[in-house]
Amino acid sequence: MHIPDGYLDPISAGVTWAIMLIYGFFAYKKAALGKNLEVVVGLAAAIFIAQMFNWPIPGGTSLHLVGGALAAIMLGPFEAFFVLLLVLLVQTLVFHDGGITTLGANVINMGVVAPLVGWAAWRLLSRYNKPLAAAVAGWASITVAGMAAGFEIGVSPYFPYAWTISVPVMTTWHALLGIVEGVITAAVVEYLLKRAPQYVRV
Repeated sequence: MHIPDGYLDPISAGVTWAIMLIYGFFAYKKAALGKNLEVVVGLAAAIFIAQMFNWPIPGGTSLHLVGGALAAIMLGPFEAFFVLLLVLLVQTLVFHDGGITTLGANVINMGVVAPLVGWAAWRLLSRYNKPLAAAVAGWASITVAGMAAGFEIGVSPYFPYAWTISVPVMTTWHALLGIVEGVITAAVVEYLLKRAPQYVRV
């Protein structure tokens, strides 16, 4: 899902950077970073390792676990933004996984869309069955984030395929991977509920 440099035209890249910065300022106002800083950094390290396992897919960029829903369930969607921001900054600047010009789009997909969608699913369903809610949150978060990435590259004139191709391809592949993301998210949440329930937002 990491969009590399050259996939987005300057206007698309600029718009996504602006959205990322505006949302980041809003998230900073809402987040309790001082209280949760250790968890934010620790979770970022764990998600960083999980995201290192990725592979290319046709008509899109790459496929990998995201962790946006898990971060939102543990910390809330605004703190989760900073978890994924840390991950993506290190990946972009140190490992060249994802472009600098496309950092805004990548943060939107994995640090905004995935946590918000995952958080919404968790809040809606957790009252009934928490492991199932976590599974749905994990699946929905990566599926919608993949859809967003497909739209971003598809509307860019620099990308060889239109959004009518990139969106279905990205959504389908990430919906399949979302099953794995959902299972992992549910397993971690169930473990936390038993061993460290203070790290689960309910």
